[in-house]
Amino acid sequence: MVMVQAEMLFIPSPIKVSNDIRYQVLVNRSSRMQYFRKSHNGNRVRIGRGDFIEAFNTSRIIAVKPLQSGDGNSIFQYEFYTRK
Repeated sequence: MVMVQAEMLFIPSPIKVSNDIRYQVLVNRSSRMQYFRKSHNGNRVRIGRGDFIEAFNTSRIIAVKPLQSGDGNSIFQYEFYTRK
């Protein structure tokens, strides 16, 4: 078996993306995962793992954004943007 390793670089897009809903997952230092749904009006609602997985598998994903952990509490953050 041949293992291929590649360094993945994140290059932000200069193109603004119009989205309907944004989903986010946070992993904190104790390895606990938290899932959220954000709308345009700024409401952030905590959702379950199943809801997040269903949205990821069935939504029209238009952009994916890995986030750097800057607040000290989370060690990994990931967002994806969807359209209805």
